[in-house]
Amino acid sequence: MTLKFTAIKRKEEYSPNHITNDALILARTAEELKKLGVDCNIIDESDIETEFNFNGRLIFSMAQGPAAVNKLAKLEAEGAFVINSSKSVFNCYRVNMVDLLQNARVNFPFSKKVKTSDTNLNYSLSSFKSRKIWVKRGDVHAIHREDVSPVYSDEELLNLLKEFSNRGIEYAILQEHLDGDVIKFYSVKDASFFYWYYLNGINHTKFELDKLKEYADVSAEKLELTIYGGDAIVSAEGEISIIDINDWPSFAPIRDEASKIIANTIYKKAINYSNLITHEGKTYVNYSR
Repeated sequence: MTLKFTAIKRKEEYSPNHITNDALILARTAEELKKLGVDCNIIDESDIETEFNFNGRLIFSMAQGPAAVNKLAKLEAEGAFVINSSKSVFNCYRVNMVDLLQNARVNFPFSKKVKTSDTNLNYSLSSFKSRKIWVKRGDVHAIHREDVSPVYSDEELLNLLKEFSNRGIEYAILQEHLDGDVIKFYSVKDASFFYWYYLNGINHTKFELDKLKEYADVSAEKLELTIYGGDAIVSAEGEISIIDINDWPSFAPIRDEASKIIANTIYKKAINYSNLITHEGKTYVNYSR
């Protein structure tokens, strides 16, 4: 029996500046899975928001919107295999991420969760050590440029929170600014795969690569992610802090290598999940558990 996968493309609104790159990593992963002898059908995130009839119960997904992820959660409850899991995607919503990572064994900037519709918007920069702070929408990572913005005064902060509220964004995260070089990294759990590069910064301060890997692994474990990436800050003293984790990023600089590793990881986990039984050269898949 041939394994049948459904791949879910990320909605374009959740891929600002990365529409092509996000689509390419999913397509390349599907191509690599086909080389392993499986069937793979690619659909759009908007398809799963409706009553879509899945071809099989094996799903790998880049969906991020709440409607689609809730649908995936329902399918998982009915026994479907989904990677990254719906829970891990929701864990990457910032309102959840900051609670999880501030209580993990990683350096993470001081962050506060605030309700944007609060009529007593009395939040102040005085509770933060940094002169500026970052205001980030609390759910999906970004749709508009203003979804992650620096502010330097209480007035700017209140205006931005009101703008978020007017746009229907219920929660925002206020996050301490950390000085240093920004590093972007990509990884796949249990695959001995880790890639990083300087996103910006002029110092290129030396740091412990093993510590960066450790913080990335701990963050992914806490968020229950398999395919992930993130951003870190390296201070002038070489101290590393995780500032963001992303569920299934584009892997753009290493797409070809990453797609092979992602495909093999998905394939192995799907086989284990499906309780694959091989008898006399024929493959039978048991979805009963």
